[in-house]
Amino acid sequence: MTKTAARPAELALAGPGPRRDAEGMTTESIDPAEILRYAAFSADPAGGNPAGVVLAAGTLSDAEMLAIAAEVGYSETAFLTEDRGAGVYRVRYFSPLAEVPFCGHATVGTAVALADRHGPGTYVFVTNVGEVPVVVDDQRRATLTSVGARVAELAPEDLAALLAALRWEAGDLDPALPPRVAYAGAYHPVIATGTRQRLAELDYDVPVLKALMEAKGWTTVQLVWRAAEDRFDVRDPFPVGGVYEDPATGAAAAAFGGYLRDEWLVPGDAVVQLSQGDDLGRPGRLTVTLTPGEDGVRVSGTAVPIPG
Repeated sequence: MTKTAARPAELALAGPGPRRDAEGMTTESIDPAEILRYAAFSADPAGGNPAGVVLAAGTLSDAEMLAIAAEVGYSETAFLTEDRGAGVYRVRYFSPLAEVPFCGHATVGTAVALADRHGPGTYVFVTNVGEVPVVVDDQRRATLTSVGARVAELAPEDLAALLAALRWEAGDLDPALPPRVAYAGAYHPVIATGTRQRLAELDYDVPVLKALMEAKGWTTVQLVWRAAEDRFDVRDPFPVGGVYEDPATGAAAAAFGGYLRDEWLVPGDAVVQLSQGDDLGRPGRLTVTLTPGEDGVRVSGTAVPIPG
């Protein structure tokens, strides 16, 4: 079995107990019953990517939402700040360190949480990057459609800096999958390796990568290995969010779907399977669906409540 690099102390997931934000506010006054926890992109609560969900966050300040996200300790927590009726909700997402523009796995978890209470159907989330419709079936499987996906060149100097931070060499790259920056609500550089072993050996320079990502406005780094024409293994370092690695990243999956489409690496109507989290012991499965004529990318997966 391949070992995953230990998480540095500064990026360990938050533990129990009240936390204080920069203004000194604690989360002791927050009713724990109002904070739901769902594992997205898995049918097992111990798999996939855990997300916090707060369905009634209309009275919370930004500082309070950030403090709750830090207390929960997951890579993201979703907050429904307004119910606009007819299944339309204003949604915001916070990591333990900052607000993020969009989060795929928390979107899936939140949609399933709503379906658990109101039944399956279509929900529309008004996010900081635009409207994201999510269809939930009666098996707790949610399909989100991202905002328009696009790709851009990754400057040679940025690629060199990124490889240095990852402790990768140019020879580790897969020449069939060119490095790019992909977007579907957030920016993710896509870096493909030619071997599964290179993907498994994740041991990056935390402060260097974090500083680079902050300077460039990148949310995660999408590291991929092509297992078959329509199957990829992926990993996503997420130091800017306060965690070493995101276990299953729906926003990056949508961006990656746009990358595959725009680089002509798969057919325009492709259905692609992504495996993520296996190296962390939290396996997640994401389905990416492309539709000819649509700028958005569909990302599907199940979600289940986390007990306790």
